[in-house]
Amino acid sequence: MLVVMKRGATQPEIDAVCDRIKEFGITPVPLPGVERMAIGTFGSTSRAAADAVESMPGVSEVVPVSRPFKLASREVIASDSVVRVGGVPVGGGHALAVMAGPCSIESRDQTLATARAVRAAGAAILRGGAFKPRSSPYTFRGLGEEGLAILAEARAETGLAIVTEVLTPGDVDAVARVADCLQIGARNMQNYALLDAVGEQPKPVLLKRGMSATVEELLLSAEYVLARGNRSVILCERGIRTFEKYTRNTFDVNAIPLLRRLSHLPVVADPSHGTGKWYLVAPVALAAVAAGADGLLVEVHPSPDHALSDGFQSLTFENFASLMAQVDRIARAVGRPIAGAAA
Repeated sequence: MLVVMKRGATQPEIDAVCDRIKEFGITPVPLPGVERMAIGTFGSTSRAAADAVESMPGVSEVVPVSRPFKLASREVIASDSVVRVGGVPVGGGHALAVMAGPCSIESRDQTLATARAVRAAGAAILRGGAFKPRSSPYTFRGLGEEGLAILAEARAETGLAIVTEVLTPGDVDAVARVADCLQIGARNMQNYALLDAVGEQPKPVLLKRGMSATVEELLLSAEYVLARGNRSVILCERGIRTFEKYTRNTFDVNAIPLLRRLSHLPVVADPSHGTGKWYLVAPVALAAVAAGADGLLVEVHPSPDHALSDGFQSLTFENFASLMAQVDRIARAVGRPIAGAAA
């Protein structure tokens, strides 16, 4: 249920409602709004609890929430949420946020060259994996903490905010010390211990849809992070595994407007993993922007043929610059200019 407080409700009235909710074994979640306070609930809600709370001082109404995902639902928060990655706002009608960079951090020279190139082309956030989950244990799995140090240097030089993946609960603190946003990859979307861990720290979380996950499962995974107190979650559509063999995944473009209808959380698109083919990245990116994406996540490499991971879906610097010019036209057509990097 959602308890909507009256305008001007006092803090003692709000505290009293929270205490009453707890008496029924339910966890209250205060949700401050621009005009009034609301209190969401985490747990099974009974009719008796709703009746008991509805008559309390300061309460305007009690609204049942039908979605299994509560805190991520527009039934609880109607207006678009804005998540700030470094100084870059994502969602809420702000300018399109483009996150670009190599699949994995391979070296200092590779990362700095890519950071300079994507910044010059108009990206606002640098993406790159210091820790990489790979299907085979014998392939390159990232530089680890050395990669984090390289990302920190790239941010210091270019002003780009940093998004990078975290793989285990034990790595959360180390990654959060460097990253402006922690990425949960598709393979870890339902790693609930990891979702709890990133939910207990304040940095924004970029949550990728699992390879075979439904939209509802993605939103329930976001709920884990939100329920732990971290309200800065960005959803990412990155394609799902289907019967199709000509592409790496099948990019689910209709998930973007659907997620925006169901949830207040920002939605970004990853056309690189969504297609697995560098020549499909641009058209799918344009489709995602037209469909309402709040941002893009694009893989870029100085020499994709020599990349240690995902070179076949990475853009060259020239191709990324060309993509950004096309994206700019589509974004402006739908009222979304591109967010530039910090000066």
